[in-house]
Amino acid sequence: MKLALITDAWQPQVNGVVTTLVELVREMESLGHQVEVIHPGLFGTRPCPGYAGIDLAVRPAKALARRLDAVNADAIHLATEGPLGWAARRYCLRRGLSFTTAFHTRFPEILKAALHIPLWLGYGLFRHFHKPSSGVLVPTPSVLRMLESRGFRNLRGWTHGVDMRLFNYQEVPQVYAPLGGLARPVSLFVGRVSYEKNIEAFLRMDVPGTKVVCGVGPLEADLRERFPHVRWLGVLPRDVLARVYGAADVFVMPSKSETFGLVMLEAMASGTPVAAYPVEGPLEVVGVNALGGALNQDLDSAWYQALSIPRHEARARAQSFSWAYASQLFVRHLVPARNGTALDCGSGAHGVVTKLSSNT
Repeated sequence: MKLALITDAWQPQVNGVVTTLVELVREMESLGHQVEVIHPGLFGTRPCPGYAGIDLAVRPAKALARRLDAVNADAIHLATEGPLGWAARRYCLRRGLSFTTAFHTRFPEILKAALHIPLWLGYGLFRHFHKPSSGVLVPTPSVLRMLESRGFRNLRGWTHGVDMRLFNYQEVPQVYAPLGGLARPVSLFVGRVSYEKNIEAFLRMDVPGTKVVCGVGPLEADLRERFPHVRWLGVLPRDVLARVYGAADVFVMPSKSETFGLVMLEAMASGTPVAAYPVEGPLEVVGVNALGGALNQDLDSAWYQALSIPRHEARARAQSFSWAYASQLFVRHLVPARNGTALDCGSGAHGVVTKLSSNT
């Protein structure tokens, strides 16, 4: 099968969506599928307003159409709702092609925090984007229920995974030499230093030891100045990041608006338990019974609880997530781009779609 994957999030961007898509492509190719990734690096770009580090394609419609014509894909998936996603949506609708989409990030919350756009308006725009999709892939049951309550349709449960070889288990927290001697316990946050991550809740925690932040984003300069005793590491290569995970005592996820939270899986794979709020994302990844960490409405209390969790329990929770399974599930959710054709899903399963009419 040949898949056209259209995404506004791709390397060299560093975030959970990019990691998810890179791993997905790697697994799909290992299954024998051909994946053509159409990403901002193939077009002229400009920085996303108010979101440094994210470059978006500028007026990509004509060039995108030429690329999609040349690819002539069996299936089309729109991974994001940015300029490339909207251009590909128009391309498919004008040509009567079916496609799937995904809801990776709660951008309406970001738009509200950054630009004061009301949630109802943000979700209305996203609902319009996904309306003609033959399947909207959603990473957790809780996000699926939330979107369903907001009028989204054709929702399909998906999941993500973690590279257990890269994020290898550390029975005890290791010393990461470039950081020098840090006061223990070491509390770690990895992610975008941005509005939706609620990172200030982590920085204000009244807990002993050292706080470490890996990531960049629009709030970084202000927070660095206000919290000078925090160790700010910026963006790290994946193999180096794995060592930092293994050097932490507790991973803190302060966000209350995660769709999944892949970094929690990476921490747990390394043996580092997670402290988080009992909200969407952590409830799915850490588990309702907090198998890989501790969930509490008081983040300080969650931190103390997580510190007492054996590291092998965190690792065991991460092992229940597999990229191989996530990729096979993704393939099963795809639909043929053209009416009446079938997809070779690589496992003996073939799908036929009847064209869904839409004037959207």
